[in-house]
Amino acid sequence: MRLSAVDLEDLADVAVAAAAEAGRMIADSRPTEIEHKVGGGSRASQVVTEIDRQSEALIVERLGPTIERYELGLLTEETEDDGGRLRADYFWCVDPLDGTLPFIEGRPGSAVSIALIARDGTPVIGAAYDVTGARVVHAVAGGGAFIDGRPWEPVRSRSGEALTVFADRRFVEQDPDGLVAAGLDRIAQDLGLSDVDLRVGAGAVMNALGALTNPPGCYVKVPAAAGGGSLWDFAATACIFGEVGAVATDIHGAPLDLNRPDSTFMHHRGVLFATDEDLAERLRELPRKRF
Repeated sequence: MRLSAVDLEDLADVAVAAAAEAGRMIADSRPTEIEHKVGGGSRASQVVTEIDRQSEALIVERLGPTIERYELGLLTEETEDDGGRLRADYFWCVDPLDGTLPFIEGRPGSAVSIALIARDGTPVIGAAYDVTGARVVHAVAGGGAFIDGRPWEPVRSRSGEALTVFADRRFVEQDPDGLVAAGLDRIAQDLGLSDVDLRVGAGAVMNALGALTNPPGCYVKVPAAAGGGSLWDFAATACIFGEVGAVATDIHGAPLDLNRPDSTFMHHRGVLFATDEDLAERLRELPRKRF
């Protein structure tokens, strides 16, 4: 069924409430049992706690009535993909605890992410709850972006003298000869900036939001043989970036493949979030052998 603008606003309210409730629960919790999942390409993608599962159960319960009413599919991180996302006109895409590793280690960088995605892979709702900052950022396609329910337009002027680069540990490990680091330095110089501020260690959601709030900023994941994050890591923030006029694409500039039929992983084309297109174009010109 085709969702109207009113439908999307109603569904966004549900997503925001569910993300905030789950996020507050996470903030009040500490993990007591830590497990390791099969798959993924890093420890960060493999660790899971009972809090991840409690958050997912809470969110699925809140979303349940909308799934039946609007004939929606459902894809969540801690439950096996049943393929419903490929048959429904829209599906919920849920990361109940993005940044499990910083959560386990007691560091900032965790979030709850809920997105609604059309069958063609277009994100139409994105809600992300910052567990440490206790705030929710959300967006509705064609309806703008919001922080805690208030309209939000990120500041586009420079917040400092550095190019802020958010990345995963793998990004650093895959550049042993420093070619990408040197490329980033050149980009910073071309933009009239004095330095590159590389920030590593947060989950994907907070990396993307961090880039958006520290202009000029970016979050880059290079293509890899496996892993590379999953649909639920990028779906909500892709919607938010779209509504504020920022860039959320694969590493080559194509739309993110947010409903790929053969896998839920995103390693095949990489991910690039940037505060503006000029910066994104420069980043795409970094040494190709790392991409």
